[in-house]
Amino acid sequence: MLDLNPILVLGASLCLMGMAMVVSIVLKLGFERSIAWASVRATVQLGVVGVLLSLILDTRWEGMLAAVWVGGMVLVAGWVTSVRAGTPSIFPAATMAIGSATALSLAVVFGFSVLPFEPIQVVVVAGITIGNALTGTVVAADQIQNLLGEFRLRVEGLLALGFHVNQASMYIVREAVRVALLPHIERTKVVGLVSLPGAMTGLLIAGVDPIDAVVIQLVVMLLVLGTVAMSTTVVAVITARGSFTPDQRLKPDPLAI
Repeated sequence: MLDLNPILVLGASLCLMGMAMVVSIVLKLGFERSIAWASVRATVQLGVVGVLLSLILDTRWEGMLAAVWVGGMVLVAGWVTSVRAGTPSIFPAATMAIGSATALSLAVVFGFSVLPFEPIQVVVVAGITIGNALTGTVVAADQIQNLLGEFRLRVEGLLALGFHVNQASMYIVREAVRVALLPHIERTKVVGLVSLPGAMTGLLIAGVDPIDAVVIQLVVMLLVLGTVAMSTTVVAVITARGSFTPDQRLKPDPLAI
């Protein structure tokens, strides 16, 4: 147990956030409320997570509860993606894409004994994977929505010329996936040069050998990148296809149910 004063530490961590809010107010940027709300939500959610994890680890059903926890995270990620895409109809596809990619990542990490197969390890690895996949899928869904609105006339022109829905929307799908993956790809490129990943630094602080910490971090990072790429592509393709009618016309509201 670390000898920390939680109130003092949290107070210190609010300094930079407070400065950002002041800048937003002075320059009338309008994001001070979003920062405050995000901070409050993060505090409450992480507090609840801490309590729940403590309860899970103190029971004999910790393995089953960890599996339920992971399943819940997948469902929430699928729901958030469908909300951002503007249609509940994408929820099954988003959930399946994120869930299957996460399951594959967990199988590699624990199947090859990269980490010990323990409930807390399963929750942590799943959380890292799902969190990154959610970011990618949300950005992809948002990009599809924006691009279909921006290039509506071009898409309808291609359809009028006889192009199939997949062909008419493929360049939009490519652009959406590119934008969604760009931060993850760039982060992977500069890892170790610009920043040290959180998992590796945590292992180093815990006293793990640096080489072992690097190997574990590399495995997790590559799996995360693959998970994000898979789930983002699936969500982008299905979101784009759902924007057309069965007779290959772009819907008046592209992402309406």
